[in-house]
Amino acid sequence: MKLTDTHCHLDFRNFDKDRPAVLKRAWKTGLERILIPGIDLGTCFTATNIAEDHAQIFAAVGVHPNSALTWEADTLETLTQMADHPKVVAIGEIGIDYYRDRAPRQLQKRVFKSQLDLASRLRLPVVIHIRNAGPDDRSCIADVIAILKEWKSPLENPGVIHSYSGNLFEAEDLLAMGYFLGITGPVTFKKAVALQQVAAEIPLDRLLIETDGPFLTPHPYRGKRNEPSYVRYIAEKIAEVRGVSPKIVADQTTHNAHQLFGW
Repeated sequence: MKLTDTHCHLDFRNFDKDRPAVLKRAWKTGLERILIPGIDLGTCFTATNIAEDHAQIFAAVGVHPNSALTWEADTLETLTQMADHPKVVAIGEIGIDYYRDRAPRQLQKRVFKSQLDLASRLRLPVVIHIRNAGPDDRSCIADVIAILKEWKSPLENPGVIHSYSGNLFEAEDLLAMGYFLGITGPVTFKKAVALQQVAAEIPLDRLLIETDGPFLTPHPYRGKRNEPSYVRYIAEKIAEVRGVSPKIVADQTTHNAHQLFGW
């Protein structure tokens, strides 16, 4: 199978002791590409450094909503310079997070919009983080959709909604704007019926698969550190709920990633 992990925080300390072994397992599983997203300026720098050392690894640069308080007057200019790196293929991980609420919501929105504008100027896709305050709250995804409708990317494929957790109705809004939906480990959980429905019904040519390692570990390794080689369990679960072979899901999502990131 041709596999791609379009979201893994390989730069995090969780991988410091065995990163080479983690990557060896990833390539052995059939991974062709891995994207490391930044969450602040420091991780953006580390992500690009790792990408420099590995032909199959690429980076995205951006300030995560939970890091919005780190945004300073020169942050946008620094990101602009970082985005010029040949291994940088997107602006991200950016967005809004009402679950952690580590920064004022208006600040999160301002930082998000500034980075969307940066992506427009540089003609790069975006990697978008959305986390509602709770299972019954839809305000965060509603605010993101409203901002994206107002923004209107110059790209036909403007980006990916990372670790999608919305419903089918919200998915239709995002798909209409050209976004891909990233599916992560929770799709393998027994009680994730709503997410499995999304994975089953969304056109396969609009899906990406991601580990979000070291987080969101799929079954059967739930509770342990996640890593890129586990992305195959996500592909297998999507294949199961769609009634197709894992190879079809793996190959198509790998093609989708190439279409979005141009690597």
